[in-house]
Amino acid sequence: MEIRTCLECAEPLKGRKDQKFCSDYCRNAHNNKLNEENNKQVRKINSILRKNRKILERLNPKGKATVDEWTLAEAGFNFHYFTNIYKTQKGASYFFVYDYGYLPIENGQYVLVQKQEYVK
Repeated sequence: MEIRTCLECAEPLKGRKDQKFCSDYCRNAHNNKLNEENNKQVRKINSILRKNRKILERLNPKGKATVDEWTLAEAGFNFHYFTNIYKTQKGASYFFVYDYGYLPIENGQYVLVQKQEYVK
């Protein structure tokens, strides 16, 4: 008779024939190792998005403001990361980081806004 062992810790398995792990801890540890590289990338992107949102929130305390590109850049804002784009009927594109957005306008200026209920 073949002895089955846990895929994570190699302890002998008792119970169901299709069992792969001896405990929930081993199952979670094994799956976390398999997904570690993907999770690193997701954590990195989420960190950038959170930072961008905090910057927009700080620079826009009243729901609408105008700032220049240098102010955003000096605060560490990363213009390559946003969660969605909202296009107006006039063709303007607002870039949103969750519930805070920005609209590039002339001369390196940006209008900062907070998402309204009518913006989907």
